[in-house]
Amino acid sequence: MAPQVTLGLFSMGIGDRFCLEGRAQLRSMKKALELGVEVIPVWNKSNREHTIIGTEPASTRAEADEAVKAEGWKLPYFVDADHINLKTVDRFLSACDFFTLDVADYIGKPVSAEKEKQFIDELSHVLGSLRHPAFESDITLSRNDLELFARKYLFGLLEAVNIYNYLKEKKGEGNFITEVSVDEATQPQTPPELYLFLAGLAHYGVRVQTVAPKFTGEFLKGIDYVGNVNAFSHEFKSDIGVIDIAKEKFGLPAELKLSVHSGSDKFSLYPIIHQHLKTYNAGVHLKTAGTTWLEEVTGLAADAKGLKIAKKIYSQAYERIEELKKPYETVVSINTANLPLPSVVTSWNSDDFVSALKHDQKNPKMNKDFRQLVHISFRVAAEMGEEYITALKAARQTIEAHVTDNLYERHILPLFIGK
Repeated sequence: MAPQVTLGLFSMGIGDRFCLEGRAQLRSMKKALELGVEVIPVWNKSNREHTIIGTEPASTRAEADEAVKAEGWKLPYFVDADHINLKTVDRFLSACDFFTLDVADYIGKPVSAEKEKQFIDELSHVLGSLRHPAFESDITLSRNDLELFARKYLFGLLEAVNIYNYLKEKKGEGNFITEVSVDEATQPQTPPELYLFLAGLAHYGVRVQTVAPKFTGEFLKGIDYVGNVNAFSHEFKSDIGVIDIAKEKFGLPAELKLSVHSGSDKFSLYPIIHQHLKTYNAGVHLKTAGTTWLEEVTGLAADAKGLKIAKKIYSQAYERIEELKKPYETVVSINTANLPLPSVVTSWNSDDFVSALKHDQKNPKMNKDFRQLVHISFRVAAEMGEEYITALKAARQTIEAHVTDNLYERHILPLFIGK
């Protein structure tokens, strides 16, 4: 078996819509390293984002390489082909060394009765009782559980296998990080379902290193977790236990860990996740998605000249809200009655705009609906072309400070370091 590139215990997906914040993002991880904590950077950008903005994966690779060189980063780093499938993977092959295999759209699709029976027969040996310190009680799996799993997940599982085998053919075994994602499914996966999913991946030879289940509650774009934090806590630690068992029983990579696709800022969950990681000596991959884009706009708004651009983005987004929401219908919940009119925002000063947008839950002026709309409005900025890029370059110092501080103070410290 070929040697496998490894991701490490802690890693962080750092999306960057316009490929200008790589150095600022990396500085946050350098600050963690000064405290003795390694957080491996993974620059992630999806096919959807590349298509909307008009970029190519090569631009993300160039950004990552340049940031690493300029900042003197000596640890590993990766570029993630985020949420790809067989239809979209080809454009990412040369630039990426991390692939997030998204099979959520295939959940619930049927396979042939013959394939289903073969899978059930071949996987029946994984059934029985599971015990782990993270479980509040033993998990018992029956043949009926496996049959129900196959009807719901086998099509998606086989799709992940197909994508993985294609990547192995094109990139060479061991030359890339594999994440399998079902986080955009309509229903969360239970720990027993995650166990069977991992059993299936191992059975078909997929060397999965991170797995992104859909957790209980809502992971909406740009705002904190919406849901029962105690239910999440129980589910997360049970998933840690399932992963430990799967690694031991099925020979999956020793570094296999959970991936949390945060939709940006799930601050209320970070202390819970940190405690479970510490208790069970587990790793995690955090995908922060658009939090850097939001800090980019925040930094613009804090700049006297950039404020005009920030207002323009919001004004156009307000008029196009239904269009902008369409690709993100399952992960945004915007109450339009709470959105300020563009005519009101036009009169705002920098403090007004920053207070409404910045994710400071102690600030009563923070507007989560305003923040969600700006989160999905990067299409507007992309359409502005050089006007937007020029504004970003003019406000470098302010924007970079916001980007670094946000990732370090609000994400890295509470999640990976526990402060």
